[in-house]
Amino acid sequence: MPEAGRSGSPATDAAFVLLEALIDAGIRDVVVCPGSRSQALALAAAELDRVGALRLHVRLDERGAGFLALGMARESGVPAPVITTSGTAVANLHPAMLEATHAGVPFIALTADRPEELRGIRSNQTTRQAGIFAGSGRYEADVAAPTGADGELEAIRRLARDAVAVATDARDAGPVHLNLQYREPLSAAVTLPAAAGEAAVTSSAEAASARTGSAEAASEGAVDGSAIRPTSSRDIGEPVVLEHGPRTVVVAGSGAGEEAEALARAGGWPLLAEVVSGAHFGPNLVVAYRELLDDAEFGGAVERAIVFGTPSLSRQVPALVRRGDVETVVVHSAGADRYDPGHAVDRFVSSARVADHEQTPDERRWTGRWVTASRRLLDESRTTDPLVPLGSGVDARREFLATELAAAKRSIDRRMLAEAVWNATWPHDRLVLGASRLVRDVDRSAPGKRITVHANRGLAGIDGTVATTLGVALASQGDGSAGITRALIGDLTLLHDASSLLIGDGETRPRVLLIVGNDGGGTIFDTLEVAASAPRDAFDRVMFTPQSVDVAALAAAYGWEYRRAETQARLIDALTASVTAPTILEVPLQR
Repeated sequence: MPEAGRSGSPATDAAFVLLEALIDAGIRDVVVCPGSRSQALALAAAELDRVGALRLHVRLDERGAGFLALGMARESGVPAPVITTSGTAVANLHPAMLEATHAGVPFIALTADRPEELRGIRSNQTTRQAGIFAGSGRYEADVAAPTGADGELEAIRRLARDAVAVATDARDAGPVHLNLQYREPLSAAVTLPAAAGEAAVTSSAEAASARTGSAEAASEGAVDGSAIRPTSSRDIGEPVVLEHGPRTVVVAGSGAGEEAEALARAGGWPLLAEVVSGAHFGPNLVVAYRELLDDAEFGGAVERAIVFGTPSLSRQVPALVRRGDVETVVVHSAGADRYDPGHAVDRFVSSARVADHEQTPDERRWTGRWVTASRRLLDESRTTDPLVPLGSGVDARREFLATELAAAKRSIDRRMLAEAVWNATWPHDRLVLGASRLVRDVDRSAPGKRITVHANRGLAGIDGTVATTLGVALASQGDGSAGITRALIGDLTLLHDASSLLIGDGETRPRVLLIVGNDGGGTIFDTLEVAASAPRDAFDRVMFTPQSVDVAALAAAYGWEYRRAETQARLIDALTASVTAPTILEVPLQR
């Protein structure tokens, strides 16, 4: 890195030290958006990328850049700092910051700002950036403009270490905001030797393996003029040992992880795991949990619920938690708030394990009934039957081929699309599910399978889903070992984040397949009570929001490959075909 004061720009010296310290703390990817006030950071990142010290990703739109970083952190568990210039550029990070804080995803915003003397005098592109994300972060610092003073660069190193420690804290991961003031000269040219990159990569790898995610580091000193504020200190409860006896179910929502499945298996209890939970597998999985929770012989008989993560895909789970005759234990998960529908949760605990116990026949029957009934309900609700020849004669084979041909020509419904995408995804792939009707269709029908599923369920917004998908793909395919990243999204989700389809010249183009279920608008609102009471014209205009965008032309405009599937056969072909470049697969659906 350049020696202190040697570049001729304190801004450049401070920028290199900050990025070097982030690399030392385990950071490997940085996202940059163009801008003048942030030029020292952007150029330093470009130079560190040139020598192989980090991977640089450039995006024009700060909003998409934030979700790109969010996707990378979801996959890797390591934040990808986002560098922006001052003004509205900073505000555009707010949606990603909100998702990160509610979902407990590591995130670092490095926002360049005017120095103190230019604030409050209507200086161009200047607003009150310090505190702009109030309530949406774990840690915040408004850092005075560097001057080259003694001790300044060491303070910046401490600040960087603090930022990574808080963002990745295993107890309460989330977003960090470093607002960095810079004075002119805003940058100076610096060329690093290749050895600097090799040393930085080694240091980063060592730091990543040793990092423990301790938030206490945030109590160290700050750069002169900064205000460091850890903003989250939730009481997450004590560990608990769960005794046998009550009729128990284990519920797994978004962010639950494999711990939920392990507890259900250890306790011999039914596992009600959402498809976005990371626990949607195992012998105790109950896919048809909605229907069974509504059944008095099943849901009505539950006496205890152990909840992991944040369930958000059904009304039945929060209704279960609110029942006075059900003891609810919520196991801590990352995120700004604790899961507590109706303020009815009995206990919040940091972890849970099962007491030593040999299951009784009655306990085994409890779980067996749930699993068996779920499988029966799934079989009964299937829209297509498996294609199996019924005999070996000529007539039987002819009948089978005719049936197979008819099925291949059948138009695609949501259930078919959901099952096809799920079946096409394997452990080496990644699956991203957008916040639309389709995620619920997958949740209702997907059999257990141990695959990596990502979804922005912190606030369950449709914004940034394309960018999040690209971030997941970039992080998972970084070493070339992962398969492809598929995203199942609705048409409005695509259009809301269409600008993220732009992948600039020279940027990595990962193996991504965006599967767009296009029903011409927001049909998720058709499932709400309002659809039956609102005037049809008004409902369509302000809720359904009809659209007729030419998706093929949109793909061509951004340089994506395009495929279209209108029948079951074409869908299977498209899902199993090789994906070597970013591709959109449009699947027309009926409203």
